[in-house]
Amino acid sequence: MKSLLFSRFLLLLPWVLIVIIVLDIDSSRAPLPARVPSGGGAGRGEPRSSAARPPPQRRPEAALPTIYAITPTYSRPVQKAELTRLANTFRQVARLHWILVEDAAARSELVTRFVAGAGLPCTHLHVPTPRRYKRPGLPRATEQRNAGLAWLRQRHQHLPPPQPGVLFFADDDNTYSLELFQEMRTTRKVSVWPVGLVGGRRYERPVVENGKVVGWYTGWRADRPFAIDMAGFAVSLQVILSHPKAVFKRRGSQPGMQESDFLKQITTVEELEPKANNCTKVLVWHTRTEKVNLANEPKYHLDTVTIEV
Repeated sequence: MKSLLFSRFLLLLPWVLIVIIVLDIDSSRAPLPARVPSGGGAGRGEPRSSAARPPPQRRPEAALPTIYAITPTYSRPVQKAELTRLANTFRQVARLHWILVEDAAARSELVTRFVAGAGLPCTHLHVPTPRRYKRPGLPRATEQRNAGLAWLRQRHQHLPPPQPGVLFFADDDNTYSLELFQEMRTTRKVSVWPVGLVGGRRYERPVVENGKVVGWYTGWRADRPFAIDMAGFAVSLQVILSHPKAVFKRRGSQPGMQESDFLKQITTVEELEPKANNCTKVLVWHTRTEKVNLANEPKYHLDTVTIEV
């Protein structure tokens, strides 16, 4: 009897295995539940898939106002080093045009080669400072800044408005945060912000109340109409074009007063636009390079090669 049951079990076992395999295959072929199309079909109160959200809109680079940075420069041992530092910053700023103005009767080979390899839009100008204005205590870089203004006006005078753009005076011995260029790009007329390491203090800044400039925190001549450093303001291109006679003056201008003399021609304190969190953040520093020690430099060139420093 036992042998008979065992033989029947062995006979049925293959058929049982076949049925199990067939059922398993059918279940694996069962259709998946239909997916709700993104952006539609979601019930009220159900969270929408992140894939259904449109990507954030970024402002096209071509729509950004161009920043024009006027930089006076002159021949000295640290000139190329400081221009290199400044170019490395400018390369990271979208839609920036560098106006580099040499204090020289002709373009120097050093700056010409530098501009050719700078890798950013650049206009290379030159104008010498008259010898009588090179005495200590007199304003510096006046002719160079005015040459940059003249080039800017000449380039845009025949173009139809509006011409969005921002002008900034960027000396080559300063250090600039990239955030500063984001701040100045929205300038409507004249914008201002603090400057670090200037005037014998850790910083100087416009004093702001209720979104308006009401005074100046400064360590030198707080009675100036605009007690601000050259690196502490930007001007809309439209303002520059609508005031064609606004330039930096030589006659009657005292040291430290060029900013005030220029800004008085184009704006008032009440019209200034505070930037940098209501002028409470320092985004530019007046980091003048230490005077180079060349005490061991030979009087005559002794090296077998000539290296541009």
